[in-house]
Amino acid sequence: MSNTLAVATVTEALRQQIAQSLAPDIPFAVDVAARKPPTDPPAEPTITVFLYQVTPNPSLRNMDAPTRAADGTVLTRPSAALDLHYLISFYGDEAELVPQRLLGCVVRTLHENPVLSKAMIEAAAEQPYLQGTDLADSPQRVRFTPTALDIDDTSKLWGMLYQNNTPYALSLIYQGIAVMIDGRATPVEPKPVKTRTVHAVPEAG
Repeated sequence: MSNTLAVATVTEALRQQIAQSLAPDIPFAVDVAARKPPTDPPAEPTITVFLYQVTPNPSLRNMDAPTRAADGTVLTRPSAALDLHYLISFYGDEAELVPQRLLGCVVRTLHENPVLSKAMIEAAAEQPYLQGTDLADSPQRVRFTPTALDIDDTSKLWGMLYQNNTPYALSLIYQGIAVMIDGRATPVEPKPVKTRTVHAVPEAG
């Protein structure tokens, strides 16, 4: 369970994880940025990490009912379970297959280490704009899994970006499962039972 900085913290942790995974296989500097693919493809080696969609997690969306202890103490508050969908794009000198080399490093890293560790999250939380995030304390760990898009879905995604003059680039889609964002409100305490009614129903013989 986490506060409203959870989504941004995951994005920064993913960006840092990718940036740290490139050495020693990539012997040159690479700009790894959390932003949408650029309208003017950079000539320098670049990786963009773009959160393009957020969806409710189907298996956790109905498990957020608030709970109380026997004495009425609030144990859990309502929470939103979200899946984060990232478009990771690669740029560089095509003659030297730089985008493909960068892609290989990212695939290996997220396959070997698909779960964001507490250390990764704490490193991301050092950014001044993420001060106050409590994602590292959440028992729910975010796992990244690759997503396969068919031709139709790929065309829709890049067609949406192309409306802003963003050309296609070699890319991967990864889904972060799942981020839990806590509610702030204290659940309303249920009213006590004033009367109990017991009905005896005869069993048919």
